Amino acid sequence: MTSKAQIPSVEERIQTIITTIRSEERRLRDKYAILQYQDMIGLSIMLVSLLGMIGSGWLYFNDVIPAWLCIVTAAIFASLSHELEHDLIHRQYFKKNNFMHNLMMLMVWLMRPNTVSPWYRRGMHFLHHKTSGTEKDLEERLVGNGIAYGFLMRYLVMFDGLIGMIVRRTALKKDIENFSVLEVINAAFPLALLYFGGWYVFLAFHGYDAIWGATTAYPALLLQGMNVVDFLVVVLIAPNFLRSASLNFVTSAMHYYGGVNNLIQQTQILKPWFFAPLHLFCFNFGSTHAIHHFVVGQPFYIRQMVAKVAHKVMVENGVKLNDLSTFMTANRWVHT
Repeated sequence: MTSKAQIPSVEERIQTIITTIRSEERRLRDKYAILQYQDMIGLSIMLVSLLGMIGSGWLYFNDVIPAWLCIVTAAIFASLSHELEHDLIHRQYFKKNNFMHNLMMLMVWLMRPNTVSPWYRRGMHFLHHKTSGTEKDLEERLVGNGIAYGFLMRYLVMFDGLIGMIVRRTALKKDIENFSVLEVINAAFPLALLYFGGWYVFLAFHGYDAIWGATTAYPALLLQGMNVVDFLVVVLIAPNFLRSASLNFVTSAMHYYGGVNNLIQQTQILKPWFFAPLHLFCFNFGSTHAIHHFVVGQPFYIRQMVAKVAHKVMVENGVKLNDLSTFMTANRWVHT
């Protein structure tokens, strides 16, 4: 019979997970020499994702591919830029070269203009690691974590970060010290404001046109302007709406909120087969992000490589796998 003293403590289980993940990373780095060129790998991925977005836009502009294919393709490449930004926040690339580091930060922001600046998000993300699972975790609360599912709140916050933040400003200000809507908006200036401005103009015009367009004579200048807006929606705005909607849905479901007392309870591994379309546009985030909570200083492509080993040891030591009950409990961690 197993004695109580033989049962590993939470701290011991956490250390077992961390040690196993780091050991697998070392094994992979020893096996694949190319992994030592981390800066160049990160830069190469950024250039591929940037050229992928530009190339899909060029193909659409020249009528080689339809709008829907351009949106889907650009969204996939944009998801790479999100992973790069996350790595850059943790200084995984060009740690000793400020110019290249900040240039990459700028480029991944340009590819994802519906976000706050990565320099501002760095502080928000570090707070996330300190307060994950609590009401102080601004980063996750801004994408819906901890809100009961419903159109007017959860989905609004997940799919429209600007309006969602404004609607929930009172609750956020109550729980998070020094929270300010204006500060977040300022951190998003000018890219996110241009993004949301273009998106709302697109929705308003085409909504009006669908109802009253047949009886409306539009000024030529307005139609010319809408041609530009329509193009930007296809090549940049809609892809990032698809990317961020997928990411926000997944991340707000895989992070717990409430009932969290340790690192094991902060996240789950969320990879049911029917999440595959969402994972396509957020680079397998639900499957691999929990690994990051245990080993922070690790590039995203390494997380993908260690995932099989990491998932096994994580589940063995108490990390939940495909816990869909969070959709009924507003993400509360419940002992099972």
